[in-house]
Amino acid sequence: MENGLLWIGRAAGILGVLLCVIAAVARLAGAYWLGSFQLGTLLQAGTAGMVVACLCFLVVLTERAKVGH
Repeated sequence: MENGLLWIGRAAGILGVLLCVIAAVARLAGAYWLGSFQLGTLLQAGTAGMVVACLCFLVVLTERAKVGH
């Protein structure tokens, strides 16, 4: 389970950062929409991905701390 959570966390984090960067670059270029998505929506999706990644890593860290004691 720990391995799965690590991979989910990594994938969600990378995807979240990419979505945030795409949204920020497009907005700085003057766009409000990218395809059929508003850029604020992409930014929120990227933020949600990074939050999921943080929660996955937090679960892994707390499980490792329990085993250590």
